[in-house]
Amino acid sequence: MNQLDILVFGAHPDDAEIGMGGTIAKHAAAGYRIGICDLTQAEMSSNGTVELRQQEAAAASAVLGLSMRECLGLPDRGLRLAKEHIDPIVEIIRTYKPKIVFAPYWEDRHPDHVMCSKLIEEAVFNAKLRNYMPELPAWQVGQTMFYYINDVHNVTLMIDISDEFQLKEQALRAYASQFNAAATSNGVATPLTNGYIERVGARDSLLAQSRGWSYAEGFTVKGPYPISML
Repeated sequence: MNQLDILVFGAHPDDAEIGMGGTIAKHAAAGYRIGICDLTQAEMSSNGTVELRQQEAAAASAVLGLSMRECLGLPDRGLRLAKEHIDPIVEIIRTYKPKIVFAPYWEDRHPDHVMCSKLIEEAVFNAKLRNYMPELPAWQVGQTMFYYINDVHNVTLMIDISDEFQLKEQALRAYASQFNAAATSNGVATPLTNGYIERVGARDSLLAQSRGWSYAEGFTVKGPYPISML
């Protein structure tokens, strides 16, 4: 049985870790089966190589306790709201039958994150249609939630990751080629190499402040979030 409790989509390897690495680690430790699907290999990144990025993603996955990780190999900086990009996502959803799907928030400074969000919403909708790609059984995701990568707006739900933040930081530091320009022989300075991990920590700390926690990750949903009891 390869069904997942949670399936997190990102445009690039490291998106999910930036946005919700602590939440992933927390739920994996509690016994949830969690997977990440990266839409692209991040081949347009200024630092590192595709092969190195995959090695880093595998190391981060081990830190977080993932049950699966796949990369669809869609074009970095070429994601489009088109059938040939939607259908592979539908196949992943139907294969792993997640109860909850996470996608990047629909507003972000990186266009790939925005397009990833749109593609996931389309795929989640199409995945439940029996006559769409009928060769695979339809699957209805119970809830789609959105996490933040760069820009945080309108948080409506947050999760305490005070105990998991060190694991999140460890997973992020696995991507040395992205966050440390000196990690590779031809590394160049980018916004990611300028204290980005520390800025993520500051963001998570500031969000947690209102509840008296040390660190938190924020999320939102479209429409009311259904619960049966308070």
